[in-house]
Formats: sequence, C-alpha cells, structure tokens
Amino acid sequence: MSTAAETACGDIEPWEEVTPDAARRLLVAAVEAFAERGYHATTTRDIAGRAGMSPAALYIHYKTKEELLHRISRIGHDRALGILRTAAQGEGDATERLADAVSSFVRWHAGRRTTARVVQYELDALGPEARDEILALRRQVDAEVRGIIEEGVAAGEFDVPDVHGTTLAVLSLCIDVARWFNVNGPRTPDEVGALYADLVLRMVGAQPPAADRSRPAGPQT
Repeated sequence: MSTAAETACGDIEPWEEVTPDAARRLLVAAVEAFAERGYHATTTRDIAGRAGMSPAALYIHYKTKEELLHRISRIGHDRALGILRTAAQGEGDATERLADAVSSFVRWHAGRRTTARVVQYELDALGPEARDEILALRRQVDAEVRGIIEEGVAAGEFDVPDVHGTTLAVLSLCIDVARWFNVNGPRTPDEVGALYADLVLRMVGAQPPAADRSRPAGPQT
C-alpha cells in the first residue's frame, strides 16, 4: 500500500502542507524508500525514480537527502504530538484521557506504520542540529503522557511508583506498533488501539474509565 493511502481511521495522509506537488511526491517516495531500505541504503536516485522524476529534479526541492528525512521527521513528530496534546487537554478524568491518548497514538502508529517507522527509527541519521530539534519534540511528547500520569497519581486514580519509567514504557509500547503492525493481520488499527489502552490502564493500576464504572456489574440482557 502506498504511504499516501495509509489509513488510521479511514482518512488519507495527504502531506497537505508540503507544496508544490513535486515536493510532496518526492517526500512520499522518500518515506517509502527509507522504510523499505533504510536511510543509509537509499540513494537520491532511488527516491527520484519512485517519484517518477529525474535525480536532478530532486535538488530543486531538497538540497540533500537529509533535508528530506528532517522534513518527514518534523511533520511526523508534529502530528504525533498533536494527537497526544489533544487527548491530554480533553475532557474526562486522567483514566479517560490516558486511554484516549494511548488508543489514538497507537492507531496513528498502526495506520501510518510506514511513515511512523521512518519517523521513529531513523533519528540517528539526522545531523546534530536537526536531531536536536526532533529530540525537543520528543521531550514534548514525553511531557504530555507524563503529565496525564502525574495527574492520575495525584488524584488517586493511578498507582505508579516510578512515573518517569512508566511514561517511557507506555511510549515504547505504543511506538513499537509501527514495527510489527500488518495491514493484513487479524486486528485493525482501532482494535490494536483499544487493546493497548486497556493494557496501559492495567499497567498504571487504573480503574476502568468512568463510563464503564457506571454500568451495572454482571451479565447484561
């Protein structure tokens, strides 16, 4: 499946902020090539060929292969951060917001698995300045999840002796979905997101979300 057609919730990943069209085509081709072959094994000729363009045409839009990776990584991290920030600032208690954050983050890594593999696993290929910029975004990602967990601990919803370590474990669990998820596998991105949200709530010692706690126990008729 083309990266441009990957779906997390039935929507298309258009890279709409990348213009003109030729620059967008090159970026999508780079995502596919980096995910398939790795950054270092991919040449600018590979990228241009996938985009149906000449190698010389690539340099009109991107000065280097690293600039392409930086653009991909920046866009991907911005979107991942936006997903978590929306959940963290949403309504509901910490349990509900952590479940929403995890399920949404996992759906993105499953539905955008090709993009996510490049965004999450090619960081070391960036130069120092670009890498520092992406690391700053990663710290913000960490802060959003850690903030929800801290609020849950303070409210007595979570039993977490090590908030920092637990935050790292939650994020690692979510991110790894991009490595193994198979669109032809038995679970959809939504199903994996729901499963991981339940696993994380168990990890932090949370009670079921408020909506579930309000339902009467026992079999329903």
